[in-house]
Amino acid sequence: MASGGGYGDPSQKIDYVFKVVLIGDSAVGKSQILARFSRNEFSLDSKATIGVEFQTRTLVIEHKSVKAQIWDTAGQERYRAVTSAYYRGAVGAMLVYDITKRQTFDHIPRWLEELRGHADKNIVIILLGNKSDLENQREVPTEDAKEFAQKEGLFFLETSALEATNVETAFMTVLTEIFNIVNKKNLVADENQGMATPRKKIVIPGPAQEIPAKSNMCCRSAEMAVPKDGSLIR
Repeated sequence: MASGGGYGDPSQKIDYVFKVVLIGDSAVGKSQILARFSRNEFSLDSKATIGVEFQTRTLVIEHKSVKAQIWDTAGQERYRAVTSAYYRGAVGAMLVYDITKRQTFDHIPRWLEELRGHADKNIVIILLGNKSDLENQREVPTEDAKEFAQKEGLFFLETSALEATNVETAFMTVLTEIFNIVNKKNLVADENQGMATPRKKIVIPGPAQEIPAKSNMCCRSAEMAVPKDGSLIR
């Protein structure tokens, strides 16, 4: 069970810190998605991100305190030099495109290739089709994105940072999946040692982390009661 809780308490004990990166073309709404999740804000006059910035929000997942450290970067080519440092230590990623601009979706395979080339091979990834409130301007059919996500083994949702549609669900999907992977890894380690061991507060899973088989994920969309305008798949 995951709960969003508040937007951060400095005195709160932190059990885990998870780094999640937002990637995709410029102007697809990455910064707005981040602002909606971290501060529940949306700005109509948002300016392009320069370089890299990040926000945090602390949540409770399975009675554990999890600090989500969400990194946002400029989508422009001239900022690609930050790539290695940006992806280092990331355990989750959000690939964002704009449903009203086909080109931003067509660039997703390139972003995914870059992500997989620099991040841990078991990073949890969700594909987000943003600006679902602009249905009358849609250039990317939902089915196209669903098909791509299924082929690549990604989660998928359509979101609206403006209307706050599916933004919370998207982050909780990624963070809960990371949490489950980390807990499974810790459980295996405990069993191998034949005794209970204390958990580390800061967890950056390495190459040994395991993603559950797809068969275990078959019913996730039903369990999460995703709104009809966004389909959560894996």
